Amino acid sequence: MQSLNATIFNTFFKRNAVFVGTVFFGAFVFQGAFDSAVTSWYENHNKGKLWKDVKAQLNGGDEDDDE
Repeated sequence: MQSLNATIFNTFFKRNAVFVGTVFFGAFVFQGAFDSAVTSWYENHNKGKLWKDVKAQLNGGDEDDDE
C-alpha cells in the first residue's frame, strides 16, 4: 500500500505544475459529468413542463385556419 501511495505522490503531487494540471483536469471532468447529471435529472423531473415539451404539444394541436 505504501508503494502505491509513493507512486501516486511521485506521479501527481511532487511537481507543482503536474499537481495544478491534475486539479484542472479533474475539475474539467467533474464539471462535465456533474452538468450532464443535473441536466438529465432536471429534464426528467420537469417532463411535460419544459418548453421543448410544450412546443411539441402546441405544434401538434395547432391548425392554421387563416391559410
